[in-house]
Amino acid sequence: MNFDILIIGAGPAGLHAAQVAAQTGCRVGIVDDNALPGGQIWRQGPEHAPDRQARAVIDALTQQPNVTWMSGTRVAQALPGKQLLAENRQSGVVIGYDKLIVATGARERFLPFPGWTLPGVTGAGGLQALIKGGTPVRGQRVVVAGSGPLLWASAATARTAGARIAAIVEQASPRSVRGFAAGLVSTPAKLAQALRLRLDLHDTPYLCGAHVVEAIGEGAEGGLARVRIHQRERRGETTIDCERLACAYGLVPNTSIGVALGCALRDVHDTVALEVDDWQSTSVPDIYAAGESTGVGGMELSAVEGRIAAYAALGARENARALFNRRARYRRFADRLHTAFALAPHLRNMAAPDTILCRCEDVTCGEAAQHRSWRDAKLHTRCGMGPCQGKICGEAAAFCFGWPRNGQRPPFVPVRVGTLMEAASEAAPQS
Repeated sequence: MNFDILIIGAGPAGLHAAQVAAQTGCRVGIVDDNALPGGQIWRQGPEHAPDRQARAVIDALTQQPNVTWMSGTRVAQALPGKQLLAENRQSGVVIGYDKLIVATGARERFLPFPGWTLPGVTGAGGLQALIKGGTPVRGQRVVVAGSGPLLWASAATARTAGARIAAIVEQASPRSVRGFAAGLVSTPAKLAQALRLRLDLHDTPYLCGAHVVEAIGEGAEGGLARVRIHQRERRGETTIDCERLACAYGLVPNTSIGVALGCALRDVHDTVALEVDDWQSTSVPDIYAAGESTGVGGMELSAVEGRIAAYAALGARENARALFNRRARYRRFADRLHTAFALAPHLRNMAAPDTILCRCEDVTCGEAAQHRSWRDAKLHTRCGMGPCQGKICGEAAAFCFGWPRNGQRPPFVPVRVGTLMEAASEAAPQS
């Protein structure tokens, strides 16, 4: 399990990086925690094959004998000497590399509000994943809320699966949304996507300058029954009946593996990402990063960054340089996206003191707010010390309380004891 180029992540960035690297004949490894390649945006499922663009990349890689797929495999820890500890269904495994490309993508940002832990409340991308995995939603009323274009993509997926979209609730102001829409003319591919989504959802109410105040359950099982929506310009509230609420406030880069490898971070928009130079190189020699782990910017930006990273890792800098202008165009799009959908300060106050912040350890927002920092909250309340290791509540606490973000300690995911023993045996001196 040693590779010339190892890629972590099989989304658009990772797959395009692998496609470039595989054409040279070098040994390429692709590690991804999903059962099938595609990442979140190209996620496959029982009735959801990848689209034409994704299929072309995946098919081309499948035909390459020098590419090793490690699907259903999670990286748990960085080891000394260009090695990673990973785990699949069967066992732990130590994977070595000469060059590494981190393409770990992003995850949804959740902000706490009363009722956000009710059955039927998920993330916007989470609802997409459930539907593609086979969860039935036909006939169900769905409210999609939060911020950014992901809301439209999630609503379209749910509608295609037979759900009734009761409303799309966007926290950004109508003026910001109109300005962003007008700027799409500079990126025709994005404009075409937006027009298709708007046409598919032409009869869906789109409430801008609004956010969910409360999710309300009823019945013996306490499942979701309705949501209360506050609209700033109207200075009033609306109640919408629904069986599902898909709610997420943008995306945040997955940086844990990069940080564990010693890669530097940078502040980007309202979060942190892996710092890279023009060649997608991180601060650590022989480690590159591409896609949303370096800053959220969409599928097209991720794909071109993946190709640049692979060319740079191979030493083909002129090939990489030829893609700089395309990357710059999509980075400008990303800047406009984050400016238009920047989170309003009042969202920090959506939660009540008794609202759960840390689902794993049942810590409330009121309990966490009594402490000065994330570290203090963890020491006194166990906030962030459950199975998700603060991936959800840590980002929420950073936004709501203004605390600095803290990295995760290895292992990054729950693993078997046998997997940790793999790392111990690898580190043991050989007699």
